[in-house]
Amino acid sequence: MKQHDMTSQTKEPQYQFLLEKQEYPAQFGLMSGQVWQDDPRRLVFLLSRYKFVSKMLSGADRVLEVGCADAFGTRIVKQEVKHITVTDFDPVFIEDAKTRHDPRWPVDYKVHDMLEGPVEGGFDAAYCCDVIEHIMPSDEKVFVDNLAKSLKPTGTLIVGSPSLESQTYASPPSKAGHVNCKTAKDLKALMQLYFHQVFIFSMNDEVVHTGFYPMAHYLFALCCHRK
Repeated sequence: MKQHDMTSQTKEPQYQFLLEKQEYPAQFGLMSGQVWQDDPRRLVFLLSRYKFVSKMLSGADRVLEVGCADAFGTRIVKQEVKHITVTDFDPVFIEDAKTRHDPRWPVDYKVHDMLEGPVEGGFDAAYCCDVIEHIMPSDEKVFVDNLAKSLKPTGTLIVGSPSLESQTYASPPSKAGHVNCKTAKDLKALMQLYFHQVFIFSMNDEVVHTGFYPMAHYLFALCCHRK
């Protein structure tokens, strides 16, 4: 990264601190960097999903992220919660996330496959964005059951996923990994097996709403009080 000449001055003095703020330079991760290079607009959609999660879980004490990939969006959730643990079944992504760790934004990192069991600790809330569509239908109940068992009895779970209807417009790389996209009805039915209350939200681009589900590109299931 190019270092600025610290003797230079910005035209407006309130921006001078930007030249001094070099100790923790911002960096993209493996996945977020690729998105920024190939389809920067998509990064807005990704971060908007994390913004929704952050507001829904605002004030939570101990929060678990499942399938964090490079954890680029995690900091948005950390703004609203006290403690956060990120997990991914792929050590490559966890190691990549660790290389960009900033002590001002403390996060715990863990390699974990949710199909092998819950994460111990009894979390107040958990979330996964763009994960369940990668889980084979034959494994989905094990996945959601272990998500639920990672929570306290009164815990909250948020699951975000592209809708089944959106796959007509998905890119070939996305379709290759999306083996389990669902309609809103089917996503809710799955989550109701493990939670007493399930609320479905639609999302198009960066806008979350309660519109017509078949026209939604993305779905959120907000799940409360595990069974």
